[in-house]
Amino acid sequence: MESVRLAPHVRLRFDAARGRHVLLSPETVAVLNATSADVLALCDGRAVDDIVAALRERYDHVDEADVRTFLERMAARRCLEVDDGR
Repeated sequence: MESVRLAPHVRLRFDAARGRHVLLSPETVAVLNATSADVLALCDGRAVDDIVAALRERYDHVDEADVRTFLERMAARRCLEVDDGR
């Protein structure tokens, strides 16, 4: 997984009624915790290593494996597009 971005049909929005970020797609609304929202906000075509570095500037402890696992799960759900450099 080289770089990632939100899929064209997915939107990250703040839902004022819930007071939380949500991930909107045509079929679902996923309510996110703050960390998930921060990770997904960084998925704008940048490399996964850059996402991890940006998160390490915000948080005391960032496990790269956890970030990669989260991104892989979101890609499997077709919420993210992955450019593996090929």
